[in-house]
Amino acid sequence: MTKTNPGLFFEDYAVGQRIRHAVPRTISGGERALYHALYPARHALHSSDAFAQNCGLPAAPMDDLLAFHVVFGKTVPDVSLNAVANLGYAEGRWLAPVWAGDTLTSSSEVIGIKENSNGKSGVVWVRTTGRNQRGEAVLSYVRWVMVRKRGSGAAPEPVIPELSGAVAAADLVVPAGLDFTGYDFELAGEPHRWGDYAVGEVIDHVDGVTIEEAEHMLATRLWQNTAKVHFDATNREDGKRLIYGGHVISMARALSFNGLANAQMIVGLNAGAHATPCFAGDTFRAWSEVLDKAETSAPGVGAIRLRLVATKGEAGNLRGNDGKYFPEVLLDLDYWALMPL
Repeated sequence: MTKTNPGLFFEDYAVGQRIRHAVPRTISGGERALYHALYPARHALHSSDAFAQNCGLPAAPMDDLLAFHVVFGKTVPDVSLNAVANLGYAEGRWLAPVWAGDTLTSSSEVIGIKENSNGKSGVVWVRTTGRNQRGEAVLSYVRWVMVRKRGSGAAPEPVIPELSGAVAAADLVVPAGLDFTGYDFELAGEPHRWGDYAVGEVIDHVDGVTIEEAEHMLATRLWQNTAKVHFDATNREDGKRLIYGGHVISMARALSFNGLANAQMIVGLNAGAHATPCFAGDTFRAWSEVLDKAETSAPGVGAIRLRLVATKGEAGNLRGNDGKYFPEVLLDLDYWALMPL
């Protein structure tokens, strides 16, 4: 009798199924340092206890995407170990900051399933919640993933969930105590505040980065992401290891500092698509479009909705006349961030 885990296949999922994921992960300051070594992450609120305290927080919280990767990584053995690709995200909300010393766990509920027309795979939708050691939810999001079938048997009736196009500004959670009225723009790195950005504005973040195999592998191991497509080169017909989509997200977010240094905290994930696979050796740049703005009840704090695009092409180019992504586009991410008014 085998004791190893081959992972779940499409046939193993059912709507309403609840999965409690292993393994709890205690986050330390070392995790932050390694995250900042992997990505040029420079947002001041996540870098400096003193800066965060000046903004009303007890200390610098962990980077929002660091928390996302840890929660996401826990789900991989149960959701995407046999994935062909991670397809998208929706309805994501950061519900509480993650601090050094917190222990994170993840659980998911299957909310949708649909077999693909080729009969060899299907799409599974899950809603995942990350919690800290006190049982408090720190993050919740929906993602959908294409998963291989074990065989060629009949599939269940499709259930496709209805998802919101965007998180409403009123539903964004601002961390308790956050106050930007005394915000130090000089130390943050740029003078641009919430009122300086206009809906429809496109920001070219200028800098590019070439993705290295070693960095990608280190990041994927750090988040304990065990998806075969990221580790096993024989898992794909082209013999390449697929770069973890979260690696692309974090790199693009870090590049966006140049032009959006004051978009300090990510609080909402409206939508996301990994438009084209990314491989080691690819060089990409990032650009952002301002989609919406909203005020919050926190002193001096505004919310800005941004489209973040990672691309091997030109800034501002996203889709062709046929509505399809240009082949050079790697990532299209729609998120809310908090910024001083």
